[in-house]
Amino acid sequence: MQQQNQKKSVLREYAEAIAIAVVLALFIRTFIVQAFKIPSGSMLETLQIGDHILVSKFIYGIKMPFTGKVLIPVKEPQRNDIVVFKYPQDTSLDYIKRVIAVGGDTVESRDKKIFINGTAIANDHGQFEKDSLIMSASDGPRDNFGPLTVPEGKLFVMGDNRDNSYDSRFWGFVDLEAVRGKAFIIYWSWDVQHNLLSADRFTSIRWGRIGYLVQ
Repeated sequence: MQQQNQKKSVLREYAEAIAIAVVLALFIRTFIVQAFKIPSGSMLETLQIGDHILVSKFIYGIKMPFTGKVLIPVKEPQRNDIVVFKYPQDTSLDYIKRVIAVGGDTVESRDKKIFINGTAIANDHGQFEKDSLIMSASDGPRDNFGPLTVPEGKLFVMGDNRDNSYDSRFWGFVDLEAVRGKAFIIYWSWDVQHNLLSADRFTSIRWGRIGYLVQ
């Protein structure tokens, strides 16, 4: 009888430890930090296909799960932040883009040059130069759009790979409540175009990108 009680006690300890670990993991994922991977080239060259990143969830405040409403405010996304958010046209998908303009800003593109509140911004991260063709506004908003005023509580976002990014130019603004967090570090990276079988898996690892702070 005593041995059975000891076995039950051990099983109970294991069950409690597992339950606590699960609760902590869910808490961390919901409120502190979450891992994402980069599946497309819309953020090249800043983020490569195959980069695995960590996203700070609390930097923009503690939010109510599922609704996105801020319970404890910290700060709002700023221009140039790289944010993960729920895609407005399908909230089951997560997108990652760079904040170009925030609520109250007027944003415009003239022949691939971005203007915020009438002033041209530095193009330190964005790449328009890969395609020399300049599309007119009548052909689409890729190279020429606006001016547009960003509503309060919204963001205008773009991919760094400006010639090949499906972003606010095409589908509109991002609601602040849809923002999951800010990307801050690459914790793992490999070339997914490599054959990831056997020995090739090791050579596909991008060692130089691991630990890279996302800017």
